[in-house]
Amino acid sequence: MKKDKYKQQFAEATAQAFRNVYPEIYAKVGDGDNAFSTEFIYNSLETPKDRSMGRFAFPVFRQAGLLKDKPPAIAAKVADETTRILKSHEGDQLISCSKAVGGFLNGQVNPEILAGETLRKVIGSSNQYGNSDIGKGKAYLVEYSSPNIAKPFGVMHLRSTVLGNSLRRIFRKLGYDVVGINYPGDWGTQFGKMIVAYEKWGDEKTLEGNAVQNLLALYVRYHQEVEQNPSLDDEARLAFRRLEEGNPDALRLWETFKKISHAEFDRVYGLLGVEFDWVYGESELNERMEPLIERLETAGLTSISQGALVVELGDDQLPPLLLRKGDGATLYATRDLAGMVYRWERHQDFHESLYVVNSAQSDHFKQCFKTMALLEEAEGVPLDERMSSRLKHVGFGMIRFGGKSMSTRGGNIVLLEDVISEASRLVREKIKEKNSDLAGIDQVAHEVGLGAVIFAQLSVRRQRDVDFDWDKVLNFLGASGPYLQYTHARLRSLLRKSGLEISSDVDYRLLVADEENRVIELIADFPQIVTDVAEQHEPYYIANYLLRLAEAFNSVYQRKDDEGNIQKIISDQADLTAVRIALVRAVQVVINEGLYLLGLEAPEEM
Repeated sequence: MKKDKYKQQFAEATAQAFRNVYPEIYAKVGDGDNAFSTEFIYNSLETPKDRSMGRFAFPVFRQAGLLKDKPPAIAAKVADETTRILKSHEGDQLISCSKAVGGFLNGQVNPEILAGETLRKVIGSSNQYGNSDIGKGKAYLVEYSSPNIAKPFGVMHLRSTVLGNSLRRIFRKLGYDVVGINYPGDWGTQFGKMIVAYEKWGDEKTLEGNAVQNLLALYVRYHQEVEQNPSLDDEARLAFRRLEEGNPDALRLWETFKKISHAEFDRVYGLLGVEFDWVYGESELNERMEPLIERLETAGLTSISQGALVVELGDDQLPPLLLRKGDGATLYATRDLAGMVYRWERHQDFHESLYVVNSAQSDHFKQCFKTMALLEEAEGVPLDERMSSRLKHVGFGMIRFGGKSMSTRGGNIVLLEDVISEASRLVREKIKEKNSDLAGIDQVAHEVGLGAVIFAQLSVRRQRDVDFDWDKVLNFLGASGPYLQYTHARLRSLLRKSGLEISSDVDYRLLVADEENRVIELIADFPQIVTDVAEQHEPYYIANYLLRLAEAFNSVYQRKDDEGNIQKIISDQADLTAVRIALVRAVQVVINEGLYLLGLEAPEEM
């Protein structure tokens, strides 16, 4: 990856300063890979918690042990020498100075250079700002959403859907060839249960109107009835066997369930603005499981345990992977293994294949990944050609609504569409209070209500559980989607009100306020934030970043002079207005693009 030239100049100057201040140490270690090298310093740079202290911070604690001196003393000596070296750059001085803060060397960026370079880049590239070609020629597979057919799209499916959709957009921004995969659950013994339930309590009217919810009612009833009549499970197993054997009546019902479900899913995905590049169900893997089992048997990895075919993983923390039950039935894990091979065959040599699936499935994926690793090792696949090392489980926590987890079997399911509708209704009421004449209020209310729901999932680290709280989700003034969308609308309003043609040819020396410099530094951080999200598979970083940027801009917007008067963005000082409007445009571009990467719309007005 291309190095940050600001970090590089600071690292080079700091490394040279260590050589000048401690020549005897440099004489011993030379230019190798050590604690005093430019490379080590560059890779060790941190971001100060208090950004007024500088843009970069280098901890000297490791050097203290080598130099037999206290960190603050070392920092004080090296800071002055670093600043002297930096000033020798004259017209190319990207870092204005180095300051000693405790045991850290802090680098302060030249604000005029950073402002000019950053704002010119944003205004010139617009929504392409932050784009990269680091993924060029590399394929990324991202599986997300993957609901079960014959069941409604509930809130429980939301996190996988919006996390995966966000990652798909982020990887594309970085130049990867991304394949978004939807892998609906359309096979297994549950469909034997659905067939039995339909034959006993359903009819043609069940498949009309709100058909998916009607099917859910049958599924819930089945699980209620089976408690009193356990023989229903035997009937369900027989029904699924009929389906596996190609019974025309069973296949007809199954195909009908699928058609109804996919139509409903597509409608909900349309509401969410979520897209996929490849959709295939578990049933497509039926013909691929036996060849996979044969490979495992040939590799000597299978054994019989209590009548079942298993793969012993040689790991005390993982139970054996069950490939086939004693009655010959395959399992979800068998299909997942076959699916991994299927994806590898279709997208040979992919960079990574991500499974955006609830963390409760962590052990399942560990078993599957270990099984594939053992198979490739047994088959002698070279290390750099192995698919198993490129498989990643992107886990996430549960969603709780009113403090309760959701269960399809028990009928305890909150429909996602109902949540979006309620959010839109509440947002519409709030907008009418403030701007009753807003054109297209229904569309804006939908965009903001939906944005609130999505942002509530992505503004929390994915491994954490989420408790859905309406007051927090719809807060226009707090850490919420509506707050960011409102900030974006206000930025657009300022741009319209100025009446100026946005130009990057402005006097950046006029942006001297600390609040303005803080905004510029944050804008400059955006490309790195996008890269960090991709590396950590964590859209939370963008959500958190956008909140910090919006807050920093609001500090500019509300800044007062010494007499307590608001320093307006648009004033009678033409040069100052022009450069501040350029700053507004840059913030608007970044918030717009950040919202897009999260899957949110950016309204022009609110």
